[in-house]
Amino acid sequence: MFTGIIQATAQVVSIDKKTLFQTHIIRLPFEMTQGLVVGASVAHNGCCLTVTEINDQLVSFDLMQETLNVTNLGLLNVGDYVNVERAAKFGDEIGGHAMSGHIMTTATVSAVNITENNHQIWFSVPEQLIKYIFTKGYIGIDGISLTVGDVKDSHFNVNLIPETLQRTNLKNRTVNDVINVEIDPQTQAIVDTVERMMANKTHF
Repeated sequence: MFTGIIQATAQVVSIDKKTLFQTHIIRLPFEMTQGLVVGASVAHNGCCLTVTEINDQLVSFDLMQETLNVTNLGLLNVGDYVNVERAAKFGDEIGGHAMSGHIMTTATVSAVNITENNHQIWFSVPEQLIKYIFTKGYIGIDGISLTVGDVKDSHFNVNLIPETLQRTNLKNRTVNDVINVEIDPQTQAIVDTVERMMANKTHF
């Protein structure tokens, strides 16, 4: 489980692409390597990956084709930065919201509005998923726990505080960038349950 509180950004230093598979290596900050072992989970842009090798601060991860298909990790290039978070431990403070690290879909940045006191990003998501996104609800954006601002048609926005911009890669996102989205599972469960109940009523 993850909390959506990004601990750092890590640079991709190597990508080894193979048939339906790839391995990439990131350089983790020293403090994030303390106690890290092979087999541990580290979220990359919100996607849970397993540590396969550790060489000081250089840490390797394998990505299967399904991961490459449904996330933005297959679009990475050497030199890019990913948001990273180590798996939460029991007893840790959950400053964001509970996240599984399983990406549901990707969204596209449709607008970036920057004013003196606000940095707002609009996203476009598949139309069938907008029903799970509500104003003031939780959402995971590239692994970051954020509160939804406005929702219009198949678009929604988030408003970013300076701390989020400083700690994450969202400060570099521009129009047409692809980001990972994890829908709040509790919201999804409630919406699906209500839909089933309403559908059953039509049969009586």
